Amino acid sequence: MHKRTVAIVQARMGSLRLPGKTLAPIGEKPLLEHVFDRIAACRLIDEMILATSTDAPDCELTQLAARKGIAAFAGSADDVLDRFYWAAHSSHTEIIVRVTADDPFKDPEVVDHVIHTFLSRQPLDYCSNTLEPSYPEGLDVEVFSFAALERAWHEAVLTSDREHVTPYIWRHPAHFRLASVKLGHDLSHLRWTIDYEEDLQFTREVYARLYRGQIFGMEEVLALLEREPALSGINSAFERNAGYRLSLESDLKACH
Repeated sequence: MHKRTVAIVQARMGSLRLPGKTLAPIGEKPLLEHVFDRIAACRLIDEMILATSTDAPDCELTQLAARKGIAAFAGSADDVLDRFYWAAHSSHTEIIVRVTADDPFKDPEVVDHVIHTFLSRQPLDYCSNTLEPSYPEGLDVEVFSFAALERAWHEAVLTSDREHVTPYIWRHPAHFRLASVKLGHDLSHLRWTIDYEEDLQFTREVYARLYRGQIFGMEEVLALLEREPALSGINSAFERNAGYRLSLESDLKACH
């Protein structure tokens, strides 16, 4: 029986490290529109929802979603788990794909591969290619049941768990059935996400070379980087998952 699968794209204008990045132009489109286009190309996703905040600047994101025919939910700016939960609740979905809007290289084939793994290995609560990182940062995909999200929403109390939606699930393998998707070789050192100005520069350089109105995937980017290895050096100085590490530090400070 088909299980309804909804991609929830979390996005805000108020980034601490690169404010306004969500609408930063990449080629002729803003970042968020590229993300929408890539998720829309996934075969195993039935609907997409934007989960943004009630902050005034985020109205622009809701308007962009409306122009693309995408539903939007506005909730808490800081409690992203709460925002995510209510966005999912409003869609009556059984399966959720978490999408972060600062990833302009999301590959529909990779997304569908993780969804297929989740569906084919039931019973599962959560499946991702991030538990054991092997894909470039920015190709992250997390798929989980509404029931798992609801339990996390009820039980999670740490700031890091509320800000990043899924840590409560994957930090409790005794409570949730988890599965991991890995590449045959490790590409986790590659950085294809946008947190800093250098990330945006890297993205624009790659899009200038590969984007002709059609979605390009991971293999095309890898081939480009093999031809022009200097491109990877533009943003190679930054650590993976820095935002989650900062949230963990906030948790520690709150405990002392």
